[in-house]
Amino acid sequence: MFAWHGKILRVNLSTKTIKVETVDKDFAAKYLGGRGWAIKYLLDEMDPKAEALSPENMMIFATGPLTATVAPTGNRYMVVTKSPLTGALSDSNSGGFFPTEMKRTGFDMFIFEGKAETPVYLWVNDDHVELRPADQVWGKIVPETEDILRSETDPKARVACIGPGGENQVLFASIMNDKHRAAGRSGVGAVMGSKNLKAVVVRGSHKVDVAHPEELEAYCKAMAKNVGDVMKAGGAMRVYGTSYVPPITNEMGILPTRNFQSGRFEGIAGITGDVINEKYLKKSKPCFRCPIACGRDTKVDDPKYAGEGEGPEYETIAAYGSGCGIDNMAAIIKANYLCNEYGLDTISAGMTIACAMEMSEKGIIPKDTIGFDLKFGDPDAIITLTHQIANMQGFGKELAQGSFRLANSYRHPELAVTAKKQEFPGYDPRGSKGMGLLYATSNKGASHMAGDLAYSEVFGVPQKIDSLSLENKPELVKRFEDAFAVIDSTGLCVFLSVRYMFEDKVELWPTPLTEIMRLSTGHPFTQQSLLDAGDRIFNMERLFLLKAGFTKEDDTLPHRMLHEPLPEGPGKGHVVELDKMLPRFYELRGWSQNGVPTSDKLESLAIAEYQFI
Repeated sequence: MFAWHGKILRVNLSTKTIKVETVDKDFAAKYLGGRGWAIKYLLDEMDPKAEALSPENMMIFATGPLTATVAPTGNRYMVVTKSPLTGALSDSNSGGFFPTEMKRTGFDMFIFEGKAETPVYLWVNDDHVELRPADQVWGKIVPETEDILRSETDPKARVACIGPGGENQVLFASIMNDKHRAAGRSGVGAVMGSKNLKAVVVRGSHKVDVAHPEELEAYCKAMAKNVGDVMKAGGAMRVYGTSYVPPITNEMGILPTRNFQSGRFEGIAGITGDVINEKYLKKSKPCFRCPIACGRDTKVDDPKYAGEGEGPEYETIAAYGSGCGIDNMAAIIKANYLCNEYGLDTISAGMTIACAMEMSEKGIIPKDTIGFDLKFGDPDAIITLTHQIANMQGFGKELAQGSFRLANSYRHPELAVTAKKQEFPGYDPRGSKGMGLLYATSNKGASHMAGDLAYSEVFGVPQKIDSLSLENKPELVKRFEDAFAVIDSTGLCVFLSVRYMFEDKVELWPTPLTEIMRLSTGHPFTQQSLLDAGDRIFNMERLFLLKAGFTKEDDTLPHRMLHEPLPEGPGKGHVVELDKMLPRFYELRGWSQNGVPTSDKLESLAIAEYQFI
């Protein structure tokens, strides 16, 4: 096959058996790859009611057909599993260099089952595959782990691993690759830790064959030269990465501030991209074959917060910064470094600390429980608590369960800003109504990566829309969710691909994503057939949630978003009118008003065998 190798590596950690399986072109095209292939296997082979941290949970690493091709940003992979944080799905996405090296081993996907008796890592060197002991790296932080395992295997190998956060099964632990890149959300690192799987190490030499190599290369060269104003040298993304965003969301009144009590932060001047560039930036850092280079190599010399690494990105600044009432960029960067070293999701870590800060200030959590007087704006607190979370020490044991469980344990669930138990990312939906519907209907809990309508509501991609209006928001959310399912399945990054998913011809390129897929795979994709595939994948994920026990009642938002109006900014006085959007969203999805895909809908997507009764 073109673009797909058609090979899957299945690793049973309990029995130490390794098998190679194949898929045909029809299967490959129907489910695309990445996220699509993974949900097909999860629905077919595991009980959605299985405990996320049990051996019965499957964990899948999946590349897409465009991973390791010449397609710009064609360097992503997905980690798909049942989430221990939410009980729903996790499909965390990461870039760097690991995904391309994984695809070059000759396998499109790795499936992990069971649980190893003792710590192990998987070493895949083309056709040579083996499980090796990992006792020597168990307990070590991510950079040390990678260095040791590369010395044991191949200096040019690429590594995806967990740190102490995953080993200790922090419910929002991440999987780190290339030391600083994260499959970050929903606790995929905890699942990996529960399986005693410390790392996956890959080295490959298999070229990815494409159907029309010369045409594809010419087209992709044209793309790379014309990445649009926001991506060009001198543009915001090239100069600042995503750290250019805080002033924009602050002006709109949707920057998470003090656990989403407001959407504007008086300390905004201290947490901008200009501060990073002036004081801490070493250089921009791209993923493999990426024309954007949004990554930031940074260094902090302040002895109190000294360190060196990557980041922070916008979401980290929003969570650990304004979310915790902190305008000290050095402390935010240090917290980011610690999350990368320990393997923690910066969004959930920062916002869980923010939730604790609010409860502490309101006298809900006593000082003796925390160990010190926890208040918004304390930069040292975020450092102390991040250490405690990763190592399951002191109050960190409670924080490691996430803000939903923390707030509920103190009988104040209204203070947890989560959807399906996952912490909100950096957009307050009271001033960005489409994001509210997205958070409520996402199959992985609150996540901008489920279908980031902020592209239109905040940044004007593909066109600017009124963020406070409800008009057409259900239609747009469905469109974005389907598009992101496609992008996550192809192996591309959303930063470029979302910009050409929405029209047959757009300003940036002469042809859309469909053309790249046709040239790569040789399959006669159309834009509609791709979006139908995204719809298929989204519905299969919905069926997984329903079979896991989720209902319409879980498609909701926290009390603060529904009943506490924004106190300032353009959205002052607004809440999220979810009840006005959800029925129409269900109708557009082809679901009953109980949120269940109808038989006709599933039949139209050629997945009638997955009906939920």
